[in-house]
Amino acid sequence: MRLLLSNDDGILAKGLSVLEQAVTPLGDIHVVAPDREQSATSHSLTLHHPLRPVRLGDKRWQVDGTPTDCVMLACEALLEKRPEFVLSGINHGPNMGEDVLYSGTVAAAMEGLALGIPAVALSFAGSVLRADAILDTQVSQIRALVSHLMQLKTFPPDTLLNVNLPAVPGHEIKGVRLTRLGRRVFSDSITKMKDPWGREILWIGGGSVEWSGPEDSDFRAVHDGYISVTPLHLDLTHRDILDAATDWWQAP
Repeated sequence: MRLLLSNDDGILAKGLSVLEQAVTPLGDIHVVAPDREQSATSHSLTLHHPLRPVRLGDKRWQVDGTPTDCVMLACEALLEKRPEFVLSGINHGPNMGEDVLYSGTVAAAMEGLALGIPAVALSFAGSVLRADAILDTQVSQIRALVSHLMQLKTFPPDTLLNVNLPAVPGHEIKGVRLTRLGRRVFSDSITKMKDPWGREILWIGGGSVEWSGPEDSDFRAVHDGYISVTPLHLDLTHRDILDAATDWWQAP
C-alpha cells in the first residue's frame, strides 16, 4: 500500500513525525509537506509564483507552498505512482466543527479526495503545548485506527474521514466514536495592539470558544476521551432546502 503523508504544520512538525512512525509498518511511505507553518490556509493553491520542491531524502520532499500544493504536486509530479491513500496530520490542535473550513490539514486530505484518492485527516484535539508530550503515547492507537480504516471493504466513496485524537495518554483513550461536526463560536478572537511605530494593528487568534451540538458531535467525543471520526464530503449542497424549494423560485 502506497501512502502519502502531508500536513499543514510543516515538514519538521512533531505530529507528522508521530504519524510517520505510526503508519510506517502499514505500507510504502512517501512524505511531501510544506517547508513551514501553513495553518488556516484552507484549500488554497499557489498560482502567482512557481513552486520549488526540495528532496530531503528517499521518498521525502518539502515544498514552499500550501498543503493543497503538496498533495497536488506529489500526485501529479513527484511520486512515480499515485498513492493509494492520503494521510494528513497530525495537526497540533483540534479540527472540529467550523475548523474544517479553515484547516490546511483537512484541505490536504480534501485534495486527495478531489484527485480520487481515499483520504484521512488527523488532528490532536488539545492544547498545542501538550501535543508533543502526549502524541508519543498514542502511536499504537493511531496505527490500529489507520490500519482499520484502510482495510474497510468499501471505503466511503467521495468522503474523507476527519479524525480528532483526545488530549489524553494513549492508554486512557476509551475507544472510537463516529461523529458529526459540532458548532463553534469564537469570542474576543481579535486583539488590538500597536506596532513599534505606534500604528494600530489587529491580530486574529485566541479568545474563548463555546461549543454546541448533539450528543454525537465531535467535540463531545474527544471531551469524553474518545477518538472522533467524522465523515466529510465535498458536496456542500443543502439537499433538504433544494428538495423543498417550491415557493421561493420559479424556473422561467
